[in-house]
Amino acid sequence: MIITRTPFRVSFAGGGSDISDFYEKYGGCVLSTSINRYCYISIHPYFNDRYTLLKYSENELVDDLSQIRHRIFKCVLSDARLHGVEITSTADVPGGTGLGSSSTFTVGLLNTVSCYQGKYLSKGALAARACRVEIEELGNPIGKQDQYAAAFGGLNFIRFHSDGDVSVSPVVMQGAAYRQLQKNLVMFYTGEMRSANDILSEQKKNCSEEDKAASLRQMCALAEEMRCSLEKNDLSGFGALLNEGWRLKRTLASGISNPVIDEAYETALANGALGGKLLGAGGGGFLLFYCPPERQERLSVALRMRPFPFSFEKDGTSVVYIGDKYWD
Repeated sequence: MIITRTPFRVSFAGGGSDISDFYEKYGGCVLSTSINRYCYISIHPYFNDRYTLLKYSENELVDDLSQIRHRIFKCVLSDARLHGVEITSTADVPGGTGLGSSSTFTVGLLNTVSCYQGKYLSKGALAARACRVEIEELGNPIGKQDQYAAAFGGLNFIRFHSDGDVSVSPVVMQGAAYRQLQKNLVMFYTGEMRSANDILSEQKKNCSEEDKAASLRQMCALAEEMRCSLEKNDLSGFGALLNEGWRLKRTLASGISNPVIDEAYETALANGALGGKLLGAGGGGFLLFYCPPERQERLSVALRMRPFPFSFEKDGTSVVYIGDKYWD
């Protein structure tokens, strides 16, 4: 048996600039971190090697890979020509909550399958392969940031070059400032799950509009500014930059926000938060706020939501258990 662990991510600024329609013209960049909430995937030979058993929110038992309903499982296993196994996926956070769950799963599955087949793929290769699966082979209207965040792990500045290359640069901070940044961030679950594809499809189409592209360029500039501030261990303006980024993001497509989210956001600003954003493409999921620790209880009471605890993580996708392979 092999078990892998792959982290979810929190994106601070630049989201949307990782879509090819934008970065091929202007280049893009994102500031993000992986967090200690994970997708776990285990694999071992199935008892009857004529069949493949998949366990996720549903169970699928098939005698031919073409029968698999789950699109990512079907794509990855078919490409690897891997049959006669049992694969189980569990996660700390459900899908559709803005933490990059689909790409986290894809990266984790690719890592699991490649390890099972005795092949080593670097973190960069895993991220690039996950992008090909989701964007090129399955045609999802998404960007590249989630795959690289899940594969590499850590607090990173990720740049998307116009030729399609991606570079990942760790943000280096003093330990005290790094720990304080984590203490100043608090996350709340809105209770709404959504599919990002409709919002991202509209956003992808809107990239050709001059005002939308201008907003994305401003968001990239904010990501650059955030990175510089963090590398100087200066947290003073982080909340204000988050707030400015959210105001810009709301203009990119309809459905990114809604009256319930807007009301919660304004309530947060009136009760101690210096800035924040809705994570992911929009429409629901987790709200992230930058709020000094001494004001966080007041913030939680005002929102009538319980904070979702998390911290940064640095490992990215990794193998956490290797056991015996029962049959060759």
